[in-house]
Amino acid sequence: MGVKRLLCCMNSMNAGGAETFLMKQYRKLDREKYQMDFCVNTRQRGYYDDEIEALGGKIYRIPLKSEDFKGSLKALENVVRENGYESVLCSSVKPGTVLELIAAKKGGAKRLIYRSSNTAVDGGTKQKILHSTLGQLAKVVPDVKFAPSKEAAEYCFGKNCIENGKANILYNGVDMDFYHYSDEKRQEMREKLGLSDELAVFHVGRFSTAKNHGFLLEVFAEILKIKPASKLFLVGGGELEENVRCKAKELDITDSIELLGIRKDIPDLLCAADVFVFPSFYEGMPNTVIEAQALSVPCVISDRITPDADITGRVKYLPLGDAALWAKTAIEYSGKFERQDMTEVFKAKKYDSDTTSKEFVKYCFG
Repeated sequence: MGVKRLLCCMNSMNAGGAETFLMKQYRKLDREKYQMDFCVNTRQRGYYDDEIEALGGKIYRIPLKSEDFKGSLKALENVVRENGYESVLCSSVKPGTVLELIAAKKGGAKRLIYRSSNTAVDGGTKQKILHSTLGQLAKVVPDVKFAPSKEAAEYCFGKNCIENGKANILYNGVDMDFYHYSDEKRQEMREKLGLSDELAVFHVGRFSTAKNHGFLLEVFAEILKIKPASKLFLVGGGELEENVRCKAKELDITDSIELLGIRKDIPDLLCAADVFVFPSFYEGMPNTVIEAQALSVPCVISDRITPDADITGRVKYLPLGDAALWAKTAIEYSGKFERQDMTEVFKAKKYDSDTTSKEFVKYCFG
């Protein structure tokens, strides 16, 4: 029997949460038995493209949906037909995504897989209307449905879909071989970042509306009033980066903030952190909050994020709005816990990548 191949449909393979989830699974595959390929709606190379190709994966580029929606679907159908893909996965919450699975079925795919990756979608009234109408197809078209949290599952697949056995939870597992805390690594990274006794506040996430960077900066401005020797490190990239820079300038906190860009050394950086602050408007199951906990970083996050994100008991949920309360809580949590290796905790909760990889293979390859 040959290698089973899975085609994953994504807008791009940049360093977002859904893309990172897929790469975590890809790295763990027995590639003598399984392979993942990617169909993307972009002309540009993505953050993960080099790694995909190094692992033996193929990347197909089809027309942008925003420019030629019908042509994009037809191109996907042809990719599936011409390359004989039997299993096709789409990971999104946008209502048009289910049409990609229909196109894949026309191309001959037998196993249609949908991963709901969030609990809302940007785009205003139009997207909400599409979700309430076209989005209904997501409940019936896919053969396999899964999500990183109950909330993300119910957003696409309907209320009580987990309890009724119509969808499954598949955690955002962490590779604990890389995400393990050590005092030595913490000291090394703090020296590299120019830190001595300063409070190191971290955020990892795309510069997008959902991540609520504006409020994050307001929180940090309040932290500086209490602890002037503090630094905020922002890891990520995205379309609103310039807005963040302007907001920091407006608050007169630019000198205390570092934008680190998209990084490959997230585990090392998080060893240096004192507290992780994450005030998102919505999330399916935030990879970065899970990864911060794997490095035993205490987290202060929005109460709009699923309670399931608290794996270690080191997460404090707060309502959005009161920046001073967030600042006070972040400072309190920064010294509340002793840092330690979380490997056994994550394995016990089935949040290690070895466990999630086995589940992924079962759902996606049969």
